[in-house]
Amino acid sequence: QVQLVESGGGLVQAGGSLRLSCAASGRTFSFYDMVGWYRRAPGKEREIVARIRWGGDTTYYADSVKGRFTISKDNAKNTLYLQMNSLKPEDTAIYYCNSVPAKRDYWGQGTQVTVSS
Repeated sequence: QVQLVESGGGLVQAGGSLRLSCAASGRTFSFYDMVGWYRRAPGKEREIVARIRWGGDTTYYADSVKGRFTISKDNAKNTLYLQMNSLKPEDTAIYYCNSVPAKRDYWGQGTQVTVSS
């Protein structure tokens, strides 16, 4: 079992930046081939925005965030990051980390990101 704790969210103006962190405890991320960041915007389904291969550097981004968001990791700290630049109001959502594909029992509380126009 793994426990995931997301942090770093907040309120930011459009065009601003935030850096999200996801700390894993229990089973480490190295157990999984791919890990990622997801988000759920108000009234919408949860979607994956970025993923990275834990044992390598292969990344994937949703078209909506490509060129603005960067996923990274610190294997030694068992921590996943999401650098978000040029934020837009449509990026407002609760952001979560999880394995890819996601494990239902691993969803944490997420971290709220609110982008004002």
